[in-house]
Amino acid sequence: QVYLVESGGGVVQAGGSLRLSCVASTAYGYSFSNYEVAWFRQARGKDRAFVAGIRYNGGSTDYADSVRGRFSVSRDKAQNTAYLQINNLEPEDSTLYFCAAKHMTLGRTPDQYDMWGEGTRITVES
Repeated sequence: QVYLVESGGGVVQAGGSLRLSCVASTAYGYSFSNYEVAWFRQARGKDRAFVAGIRYNGGSTDYADSVRGRFSVSRDKAQNTAYLQINNLEPEDSTLYFCAAKHMTLGRTPDQYDMWGEGTRITVES
């Protein structure tokens, strides 16, 4: 089992940058490096929406079209951490961001993931 904790959110001016972190702790016998990781965001009253994902080995990434070019996902095996770098933040990016983990393959829908963090909030001021 993997337990995820996000951090790095905050209040930022439009055009600024933030780096979100997703730190994983694992039960004995489990390794975070065996899990695919994705980032989702959820606006109030809406479903969680996929923004970015990275394969278990960091070998490939996937991005929603709406964020491609501004968002960058990465992971550090030694630190058991995945990151989401967000540049040129826009007011529309203001919402709660979650990381999620799963086995086997990356997915773009929340129901494909069974391990979630509690989220970290970004507020972008114009």
